[in-house]
Amino acid sequence: MAKISRTAGSKATIYDIAKLAGVNPSTVSRALAKPGRVSAKTQKLVEDAAAELNYSVNPFARALPTGRTNTFGLIVSDITNPIYFDIIRGAEASASLSGFTMVLAESAESADTELTVAQRMLPATDGVILASPRMPDSRIRELAEGKPVVVINRSIEGIGSVVPDVDPGIGEAVRHLAANGHRKLAFIGGPKQSWMAARRWESFRAACEWSRLDSVLQPATSPTLDGGRRAARDVMGSGATSALCYNDLLAIGLMQELQAASVKVPDEFSVIGFDNIFGSDFTTPQLSTIASPLRECGAAALELLLAALPGTATETGKPAPSARLQELRTTLVARGSSGRLLASAAG
Repeated sequence: MAKISRTAGSKATIYDIAKLAGVNPSTVSRALAKPGRVSAKTQKLVEDAAAELNYSVNPFARALPTGRTNTFGLIVSDITNPIYFDIIRGAEASASLSGFTMVLAESAESADTELTVAQRMLPATDGVILASPRMPDSRIRELAEGKPVVVINRSIEGIGSVVPDVDPGIGEAVRHLAANGHRKLAFIGGPKQSWMAARRWESFRAACEWSRLDSVLQPATSPTLDGGRRAARDVMGSGATSALCYNDLLAIGLMQELQAASVKVPDEFSVIGFDNIFGSDFTTPQLSTIASPLRECGAAALELLLAALPGTATETGKPAPSARLQELRTTLVARGSSGRLLASAAG
């Protein structure tokens, strides 16, 4: 390699790399932007020269001629909710393999905040993933007119959507409770603006009807531990002997309040959560829950986003995946919080 000199403190350019590696600047540009377009030998020369000069690619500078930033936004409704941990990991892992960087933000369960954050993100990214969005469909479609938008836990016609199939897991849960002597089952619902909360209730009600069981919908003040605690009295007053909760946080809060009131779980009341979040098995008894493929959802959403980028399908030679993925199966994880109902508790 040739020797070059630079002023102290100055940043290396592709021309410096080209001189050091003994290649043309256009070759350096191709090697750094799309490594597969140059030979392996040339690629190594360029990479070694870039490393020696401490050169790093400015994604925003690259975006000027290409229109790409190689970044994407992920907006979650509540960053403190453990349900999003694996969704974030799945999206990030897939992004890293594709040479993309993730920018994370939350909406704090507010549709207005979600819209504002998305509008700020889109100009600086190649697209946005909305995890459990609270905005109406019309707003999301408007956002997607400019750049690709993908949603998780929501189905919107014409928008890339990743929707876990809740029917298998909920069906297993209802049959599990019926086999253990429960005849009236409660569903503790999620946020009113949550598409997935309505979908889970519909599936639960249908499964109960099929099994000839009574079902009751019990709203929650919030999808949190406190929301579960606050719902306990009304759930017990409904005459139900078991509850399937919109998420694990509600289920844990419900179980804590029942135990504080000396209600034996599961002998007198069974509790099942949803999502199998980290820590769901830390309770006593361990929480039964319906496991959702959260990591897979994050990865699938990123793949949909990349496939929607202009020119992606042509460059890879692969067809874009379906705009809606609903084959991601849920399944019951039966633990200690659900079981046989004692005869005395049954009536």
